[in-house]
Amino acid sequence: MTDKSIVTQLPLWAFTSDTQKLSVKPPELHTLATFPQFLPTCVTASPTIRRYLDLLSPLDWAHFPERNLQRHWRYRPVPHAALAVIELIRLNEAIPSMEKLRRFLLEHPGFIWLCGFPLVLMPDTDLSFNPRASLPTARHLTDMLRTLPNAALQFLLTDSVRLIQAELHVLNVPPIDCVSLDTKHILAWVKENNPKAYVTERYNKHFQPLGDPDCRLGCKRKHNRPTPTNNPTSAASLAVGEYYWGYGSGIVVAKVPAWGEFVLAELTQPFDQGDATYFFPLMQQVEERVGNRPRYGTFDAAFDAWYVYAHFYRENQPDFGFAAVPFSEKGNYKAKERQFDSKGLPLCKAGFAMPLKLTFRDRTKCLVEHERGMYVCPLQFPTRAQSHCPIHHPTWKRGGCNVQMPTSIGARLRHTLDRDSERYKDVYRQRTATERIHSQAVALGIERPRLRNGAAIANQNTLIYLLINLRFLQRLRKGRSENR
Repeated sequence: MTDKSIVTQLPLWAFTSDTQKLSVKPPELHTLATFPQFLPTCVTASPTIRRYLDLLSPLDWAHFPERNLQRHWRYRPVPHAALAVIELIRLNEAIPSMEKLRRFLLEHPGFIWLCGFPLVLMPDTDLSFNPRASLPTARHLTDMLRTLPNAALQFLLTDSVRLIQAELHVLNVPPIDCVSLDTKHILAWVKENNPKAYVTERYNKHFQPLGDPDCRLGCKRKHNRPTPTNNPTSAASLAVGEYYWGYGSGIVVAKVPAWGEFVLAELTQPFDQGDATYFFPLMQQVEERVGNRPRYGTFDAAFDAWYVYAHFYRENQPDFGFAAVPFSEKGNYKAKERQFDSKGLPLCKAGFAMPLKLTFRDRTKCLVEHERGMYVCPLQFPTRAQSHCPIHHPTWKRGGCNVQMPTSIGARLRHTLDRDSERYKDVYRQRTATERIHSQAVALGIERPRLRNGAAIANQNTLIYLLINLRFLQRLRKGRSENR
């Protein structure tokens, strides 16, 4: 849409006095930023409001999935877009509560008009409206954060990725080829997480904390250390892990050399969900937002699963990508030494290819239902070819060696990936991008939210990552203008 066509669609408020402008609902932020000469004085007189208009206006607010404001409401309906805007302001200003956010908005009343709150007009005053009466109460805003559909905020996050990709294209940056995924623990605002509070059943998952009905008990890290032989102590007194009531936040991050990193996808779940449960939902978001499947992915050892390797495999492509994941022994230290022939069959200790004897559906050993195969000794199946094993393996009398593993190509890639190559190391180094995003999110308050339900925490997390993307977009545009 050209600037001329936008001007013709502007309502009469754009060409009238400040008092008449305040009497109607303003257009969305992008149009207001395009035509700043039509803004009322209460907006243009504040450098703080103009700064946030520059930060938030690039988003596609015109197509924001707003709720129906025309239906009959018991109270004056507040647009969901207005709540999203003031929440972004609260996070960026590090305002700890809704009460203090409301005070901040009253000190900058131009925000009330800019966000689209329904105004209570007072023509005899300097502002021509009553700021205190026009703002909802802090409790109302908190309730709205809980009931706001997360899909609406995901729309804004998707649009931020679109804007960043368009900016990278202008800067001649290559398309996104590598992504990294990691999770972040979030502590619930309950007394069970306070070590100074007396709680009889602090780490019992069957005793739900009263302060947050949606949080769950989970383990941040666990140390499987055996009881020492010298000066042994009781196993009950050993500290074997860190347990918290709370949530987990998973993110997929893309690193842009010389510029930084930004968030492609995010998901919040209760803390009792394992890291691997984030993989498929987040990678689906990445493909939808980027438009294709990245060639490389880097993860920590929690994602060492056959389906992660299979996700990045491309058949009939000699230069296909891979998943850079450290090998996790997972109780079977011998599996790391497994070798394969050119056809993908595992080799026994004697160096012979083990034929596939049977296959079956496995629904228990991982999150994904998959086909597993049993590979057996080639000297005894399908017929016995020798009377003894060449290396005298102890399992010969019991039918020889056998291996159970998924038949997917990902199972073979997991064992044959060259983790000492420079190509692997270059990809794995990009995993630190998630740590830098997490550092920014912690600075914005993601680790200890002062909220008491899962829906509000999930919405706040989405807004935190959206704000990180908007800051990154501003850096890109500033760098482009300086280079120009």
